Amino acid sequence: MAPRNQDVNCESPVAPPSSGGRRNFVAHLSMDEGSARDDDGARLPDPIGDGADGRASSRSGFLLHFVRSSGPPQIVTLCLLLALALGSTVGVVPAVVEDRYARLRHGYDGEPCLEVAREERPHECLLGNEDAQNAAAMGNFVSNALTFATSSLMGSISDENGRRGIMLLGIFLSLLAPLNLVLMQLFDSVDPFFYYGCHALSGLVSWIAVALSALSDVMPPMWRAPSFGLVFAGFSMGLALSPILAVFLSHLGVSTLAFGILVAGFIFACVSLPETLSPKASEQAKLKRLAERPHMNTQMEVIQYNLMRPAKELLILNRNKLFRLLSALAFFSGCVSSADHTLFIYYVEENFGFNDKDIAILFFIIGITGIFVQAVVLKPFTGLLGERRVVIVAFLVGSLHNYLYGVAKAKSTFFMTATIASLTNMSFPTISAIKSNNVGELEQGRVQGALYSLSSLASALGPMMLRYVYHRTKDGGGFGKGTMFIFGAGLYLVAAVCAWFLPEEQANSNLKRNVKKRSSLVDFDPENIDYGAIDEEDT
Repeated sequence: MAPRNQDVNCESPVAPPSSGGRRNFVAHLSMDEGSARDDDGARLPDPIGDGADGRASSRSGFLLHFVRSSGPPQIVTLCLLLALALGSTVGVVPAVVEDRYARLRHGYDGEPCLEVAREERPHECLLGNEDAQNAAAMGNFVSNALTFATSSLMGSISDENGRRGIMLLGIFLSLLAPLNLVLMQLFDSVDPFFYYGCHALSGLVSWIAVALSALSDVMPPMWRAPSFGLVFAGFSMGLALSPILAVFLSHLGVSTLAFGILVAGFIFACVSLPETLSPKASEQAKLKRLAERPHMNTQMEVIQYNLMRPAKELLILNRNKLFRLLSALAFFSGCVSSADHTLFIYYVEENFGFNDKDIAILFFIIGITGIFVQAVVLKPFTGLLGERRVVIVAFLVGSLHNYLYGVAKAKSTFFMTATIASLTNMSFPTISAIKSNNVGELEQGRVQGALYSLSSLASALGPMMLRYVYHRTKDGGGFGKGTMFIFGAGLYLVAAVCAWFLPEEQANSNLKRNVKKRSSLVDFDPENIDYGAIDEEDT
């Protein structure tokens, strides 16, 4: 049997570095000190180093490890390309769909709706805008309902069979809706139903949840929140640059370019995206699932087990108090963030006369501030305050910026509010990191998938809830048409209250717990090792 490395502070033997050059980390955590080493055995910088030198060493060590790892740079590149493609059409879709519904359903035959001044816009265009918002909300509902049903299962499958194949399938499905957007502009008879149907179909495989699991495979626990933040920084960079394309290109031109970028991204993924899950972890996950699988005597029992498996995978969210609180705040915040993304453009185009240039400026502001927050602010903020307080701050800012959306009377309010809106996006990578840090390697895909399933349920219900509030208040009730955003601000406050009750010793990776050993690359005794589950007396 091959010799095994032995940690001087731990009785458990440590497996040697994985083959193939992957930068899988090995966490060496003693009874009095927590430190992590990379796959060459070098000690990674302490994330809680004293003074400016310690903080600078931690920051440079994190970036060096992230860039040199096999997987994270490719994932960030894919996020950049995806955001660049989809973000460039964020203002195109409402304009094209509104005009198409006005013509197909309401007999409109004039010039394109958004080329008509808002005060002079025909009634058919207003009806088309209503249809477009309803179709967007329904498509979003179906997409997220599918993600809710499948994401946890896909995550569990990726724990057993690897991340790469599922990610490639998800990226391929994301090509279909942009293709239909191009076809809709080439052929006047194409109904927007096909665009929204393909968008809904992409919800079957949520590749970003699997991508977060892939990052967890190679990044130490204390660096997972900033690593997830860099992924979303890639999205922010794409969103910052993409709407500018709509200013210089026609709607058809930018739609074609976006589809071409997605095809290039898919080819890039096929060629360069590595498998981050080690064969050992894959085999252990398969053995674990077989051990948990009940004995079945008939084919019907096998069918029933497979049908119920997606629901059973979600039970990880009910494991302990920590997971239940994280699930609650993820649900409430997800309702609002999805509604903001789905309905915001329709709202400002219809009620404030936003055009392609305005949308480009708005998303440039959101994108640049998003890059700064995720790439520069999140890591030191997490090290200083801890994940729990970062989540609380993010939700309080979310409540503030939604309130400002609701009471806005001029375009300038939206531009000013956009400068703080990106702080809200610190919440999702931080919540994902907290859950990742509190399970073993064999359950990374499952926990990220379950969290994304719950977020998808919230994303399915959120736009429908806010659309209901909009319909009840658009003619003068409450605070007027902006009441839906004020309602969203209230939901963010509920999420902030849930975050306040998170157990600090489990939520914060900068607190050194004595017996916490987070990497399943370290041999362990399951009776004695704690992966973050709350003790019985704490529940």
